[in-house]
Amino acid sequence: MPKPQCASIAAHTWICQIHALRASLLLWCMPAHTAMPQTSLLAAFGYGGHTSAMLERRWTAPTPAYVYSVTKGHHLPVFSFNSADPDTHMPANDLRLLIIQPTHYKAPTDRTLFKTKRRQMVPLALPYLAALTPPEWKVTLLDEQLEDIDFDALVDVVALTVWTLHSYRAYDIAKEFRKRGVKVIMGGPHVYFNAEEAAEHVDAVGVGEAEPIWKEMLDDAAANRLKSIYRATPLKELNGLPAPRYDLLDLKKFGPFRTFAVQSSRGCPFVCDFCSERFYLGGRYRWRPVDEMVNELKLIKNRGSHFFFGESNFGGKKSRAMELMEGLVPLGIRWSTLWSSNLCLDKEFLDLARKSGVMHVNIGIESIDKDILDGMRKGWNKASRYHEMFENLRQRDISYSLNFIFGFDDEDHDIYRATISFLEEHKVPAAYFNILTPTKGTALFNRMEKAGRIINAPEIDRWPGQICQIWPKNCSPKEMEARIQWMYKKFYSMRSIFKRLPFPPRTRSDMSSWILDLTERRMAFSSTGNNDFDIY
Repeated sequence: MPKPQCASIAAHTWICQIHALRASLLLWCMPAHTAMPQTSLLAAFGYGGHTSAMLERRWTAPTPAYVYSVTKGHHLPVFSFNSADPDTHMPANDLRLLIIQPTHYKAPTDRTLFKTKRRQMVPLALPYLAALTPPEWKVTLLDEQLEDIDFDALVDVVALTVWTLHSYRAYDIAKEFRKRGVKVIMGGPHVYFNAEEAAEHVDAVGVGEAEPIWKEMLDDAAANRLKSIYRATPLKELNGLPAPRYDLLDLKKFGPFRTFAVQSSRGCPFVCDFCSERFYLGGRYRWRPVDEMVNELKLIKNRGSHFFFGESNFGGKKSRAMELMEGLVPLGIRWSTLWSSNLCLDKEFLDLARKSGVMHVNIGIESIDKDILDGMRKGWNKASRYHEMFENLRQRDISYSLNFIFGFDDEDHDIYRATISFLEEHKVPAAYFNILTPTKGTALFNRMEKAGRIINAPEIDRWPGQICQIWPKNCSPKEMEARIQWMYKKFYSMRSIFKRLPFPPRTRSDMSSWILDLTERRMAFSSTGNNDFDIY
């Protein structure tokens, strides 16, 4: 799965997804269980959901991939139209669409593009948008993290799927194509909360889920009648969704032990104080019919047998999740995901998850303090039963990782040391420590903005790494960043690793934990010092 790019709560789910994926990838070469997969699928044109977040941004992410792209020197005839002439239409048999997942700049003072040679997770957003595209369009997909953009490519329309992390780069890409007379449209989680800003840089933006507006936007682009903003009405159900066009991807870019990002549900039944994902994923919690999801996995199996269910809460409706896992059993696949902590107390659910091939689960327990949990409206996280949860997972050899958030007003100064002690006492295999960050649309953002405690609202989530975006009550922003950095170094020290993990490793889960911890140790002790998960 993708790696975390930033530890902000704006991307908290994306982060959780990335963590879950990273750990699951480490299990690839190990035996499966003997009994044995922007997020709306798209928030307009985004992963449902870095993507993200952090899905590449913490194991979500969902980021798009390379596809047979138009290259320089390719001189097939192509129609050129005058974007300034409203009566000019593109011939239907010559329509060329380039869908791009931008990369991001490394830092405000370093406009170098972040690049990698390959990814481990096969993305969802790009191939799904290709599946939604009408047949008269010739589609090319491009992941800028993996390959360079040819701004002179023979295309009629460019579509950008954008998280806020990618937004500045996306605007620059749009500028280059528009200088050449190419129409540019944009969607994704960033656009949901920043539609007017984005509209200043492109010809049109799509807000919301892609299915209701994607074809309309392409039709209008072809007819040279694009509106500035298209707003989608959320889908009532997720029936009859097309299978992602993974056939368009160059799978060599994703390594031999690739994981396919899939999605069986959108939204979340819970309302966390800090989470914005429920807004751009359509509001209500919805799920796909089990037979359609199983059939989609069957189609992908000839390309890989490991899947990441990139969604807010795999078990958002337990009965439906149980039905889906029953359908997974005959497939013999291995999968990872995110689910809520209460499901770790449900032995029937866990038994079926193991039987169906679950490898790793990422859980947002957020805090060991009951009062803090109540304040963030996560009362279903039962701090008094955490030990029972961990034992249930350990007994079934299910690998797991935990997410925490720090920076709440009522935190005790000792919460950082107490959390490390708690994790070591309960021998938790992997954990991620995040800084409370307000995102547009959330109750947290509204409170912080009203109180004047947001340092620079327009810059939230624009850059990788763990950045404190608020004025904490009990310390300075830099002190908060230093505390989180201390937690990573303490938790991923060799002393702590040997204290928490079995040695020598005896099971598949044990081996996964060792590899994961040693990988995270590199990040914690890196020279950047800002916990930039992208690098590792």
